[in-house]
Amino acid sequence: MGRHAIKTPPHHATWNQFLDVWKAADQHDVFESAWNWDHFYPLAEPFDGPNLEGWTMLGALAQATSRIRVGAMVNGMHHRHPAVTANMAATLDHISNGRFELGMGAGWNFMESDAYGIPLGTKKERSDRFEEGMEVIHSMLTNRETTFSGEYYQLTEALCEPRPVQDHIPIVIGGGGRKRTLRTAARFADQWDYTFPKSVGEWLDLDGALRAHCEDVGRDQADITRSIHLGFDDTDPRQLAESAQPFFQAGVDVVVWSMRGEMDAARVGKLAEALAAQS
Repeated sequence: MGRHAIKTPPHHATWNQFLDVWKAADQHDVFESAWNWDHFYPLAEPFDGPNLEGWTMLGALAQATSRIRVGAMVNGMHHRHPAVTANMAATLDHISNGRFELGMGAGWNFMESDAYGIPLGTKKERSDRFEEGMEVIHSMLTNRETTFSGEYYQLTEALCEPRPVQDHIPIVIGGGGRKRTLRTAARFADQWDYTFPKSVGEWLDLDGALRAHCEDVGRDQADITRSIHLGFDDTDPRQLAESAQPFFQAGVDVVVWSMRGEMDAARVGKLAEALAAQS
């Protein structure tokens, strides 16, 4: 029951370790997609440790794999102009031969944003900028030209060439903001992701909010895939596989297994075997 993806937070390990893990995941059909993230600092201590840049990695990882779909979950809207993000997405779709998925979020990490001098803003500013940026990205990846005038972004007859390989690059929106993030997901997302839900009940509550927003904006909620993150630690893989079942039964479509601890490719095969046994 359910579908699976794998995520390698690109911190506290070496490039070759990440490369080996992705190559291993590509060999196991149970994993439909593989992800990293768009952060500049680690999200686990030590926070001054190594963290590889996500988009740069994706180009190489797309070339090193042949089957698995690839993306970063998620990209901070404030890290780059959305027109640039759309152009990068189209390019990665070519590099991956149509296997790219675009994960987007409003941004939240003040530590790295402040250190890099990238304004993050208040929650309202982040939400406003995120919704506006998603309009830009959607238009850039859909239309021949984009002219846009907003509070945060202005474009004049902007092009995104070459067009993506896919007719439509799937957009994954991550977050649990009931009023704004889920409304933006209802408007633009092909997939909504929520990281590490505390319980099935918490997830169902947020899913209900997404459904309400879909009704408000005239979107069929069934068109949006639901995914969650669960931790891929040193727990027995059979127990990990079992822990996903209540979420699948509640309506989650995809579990993204986020690796914790040693970035060891051998772990991937053991988890894949346990997940396949549940299907």
